[in-house]
Amino acid sequence: MTHPAYTQDQLLTETDAAKLLSISPRTLRNWRVLGGGPHYVKVSGRCVRYCYADLNTFINQRRQTSTSTSVSVPPVS
Repeated sequence: MTHPAYTQDQLLTETDAAKLLSISPRTLRNWRVLGGGPHYVKVSGRCVRYCYADLNTFINQRRQTSTSTSVSVPPVS
């Protein structure tokens, strides 16, 4: 998956990352607390960013071909 506006090493805001994953920013916050979400970068105190390449990896690790396929990565809570 590639998005023409982003490079592989570009850092995205929480809002942009949530849009890319089609989820809410609140879900990303929950995943950071509970674990199981995409890797993130803690730039400073409350400043969190997501690397575009990490978001692609997160998506690709969860690709399925059928509902009977076992998931090799832990499910997101």
